[in-house]
Amino acid sequence: MSKYYLGIDASKGYADFVLLSGDRKFIEKGFQLNDTFDGHCKLFEILSGYASHEIYAGIESTGGYENNWYHMLRKIKRNLNVQVARVNPYAVHHSGKANMRRNTTDQISAVIIAEYMIAQRDILSFDSDDSFSSLRRQWKYIVLLNKQRTQVINQLGSILYICHPQLIKHCRGIINQWIIKLLIQYPTAKHLSRARISTVAKIPRISESRAAMLISDAKSTVASMTDDIAGQLIKSLASKLLATEREISEQVKLLRSNCDIPEVDLLKTFVGIGEKAALGLIMEIGAIERFSSVKKMASFFGLHPVFKISGDGVGGVRMSKRGRKEPRRILFIVSLSAIKHNDHIRDIYLSLLDRGMSKMAAIGAIM
Repeated sequence: MSKYYLGIDASKGYADFVLLSGDRKFIEKGFQLNDTFDGHCKLFEILSGYASHEIYAGIESTGGYENNWYHMLRKIKRNLNVQVARVNPYAVHHSGKANMRRNTTDQISAVIIAEYMIAQRDILSFDSDDSFSSLRRQWKYIVLLNKQRTQVINQLGSILYICHPQLIKHCRGIINQWIIKLLIQYPTAKHLSRARISTVAKIPRISESRAAMLISDAKSTVASMTDDIAGQLIKSLASKLLATEREISEQVKLLRSNCDIPEVDLLKTFVGIGEKAALGLIMEIGAIERFSSVKKMASFFGLHPVFKISGDGVGGVRMSKRGRKEPRRILFIVSLSAIKHNDHIRDIYLSLLDRGMSKMAAIGAIM
């Protein structure tokens, strides 16, 4: 029984295919199929012509465009001798460079994927089911909301300097909920200066003494913009920020309710890791069984050290940063929190500084 290798380059709405033998000869030259019911039926029809052979299908991970083809190939295992694996785009790209592929088209990409599978079949994971796929997509949505929240905060923070400079001292790098709600009702210092103390004090977290101070500061403000257009902009940004924070909170609660995984509770026992960080780390790690050692997980995160040296002999050890960016972001925030609140981590951090390590390098070691 011969072994054939199906390379699949998935795109939005279609995919390109090529079928090679083990000695890299074309069995089926490049063909393209739409990601529709008819396209899936056509692929099944083509593969049925090789029912007496083992077919190893490889499809490049493309952020979700490959999912329909991947699940279709898994389903036809009941009828054909087909195994399917997701392949790493980074590895496929460098495999193509190693094989001196200079041009790039969808058809050539399918050939490169098939050639990569021929060379690396033993290390690929075939027919592995990703039970975290839906939860991970929800987590990506939360990450997107956080990015949007940061953008709004940056915009709002910059405009506060010219519309509400007296509020800057209350922010301290964080725009609190009471400030957001205050801005929605009184978007400029001009609006706030005309407010009543009792009305402002109805906003949660604002006492009558604070309300009096805010109104007094607004009356003597040096704000350079107090017109209605600026007020509408601030009100819109504040409303959007409040809605985004509520959406993030709701999505985290929904993710937690659907993510009944004991590892989340285990991570939360570590001083410095909160609910959202624990969920994010588990979504990024997936099944812990995927990693046979601590070093391999560190490499997945891109936390492992690499030594680089140039031709003039200048070099040093740095964090590789070749792994996933999002878990490194989470671990960086967790490390800062742990250095403040976790005695064991703080002792390690201080000992690293005493040994002459820079602050950022020490934080990297904590991560």
